[in-house]
Amino acid sequence: MEWKTCILSDLGTIVGGATPSTKDTANYDGGSIPWITPKDLSDFKGRFIKRGERNITEKGLNSCSTQLMPRHSVLFSSRAPIGYVAIADNELCTNQGFKSVVPNESTDYMFLYYLLKYNKDAIEHMGSGTTFKEVSGSTMRGVQVTVPVSIEDQKRIAEILSSIDDKIEANEKINDNLAA
Repeated sequence: MEWKTCILSDLGTIVGGATPSTKDTANYDGGSIPWITPKDLSDFKGRFIKRGERNITEKGLNSCSTQLMPRHSVLFSSRAPIGYVAIADNELCTNQGFKSVVPNESTDYMFLYYLLKYNKDAIEHMGSGTTFKEVSGSTMRGVQVTVPVSIEDQKRIAEILSSIDDKIEANEKINDNLAA
């Protein structure tokens, strides 16, 4: 298996989020566009997320710099706190607390998910700020990582890790059912 050292921006596009004005209720009322905040991931245990606590409208989407990201984008919270990771299970957008990665054609999204989870602490140490730490888009783009050159090798690694997480998630569901 051949590996290469590169930076995150070589693996995909780093996308920041934004928050539509809460003063204009038309940005949120009746909205159908999933909008994720770090708070939505604070108790989230799975890998794939469909929606958060709130949705936004088309008007809300167009009123700020948030953008729709495609399914299988990897969400990475970049502040308050740094390091929550999830995979978009459908098109969605995020608030400014994220620097997410839309993987390119040579990057497996599931491998990217595990890569970001593995590098969470290192990325967190790159954060700056006085009130609370934050990772900027340029910092995120420049994070150095080592990855398999072949997407097939990336998929094989992700498959092994994913099968373990499948079992963990199944056990958590059983435990939740037993507790109920």
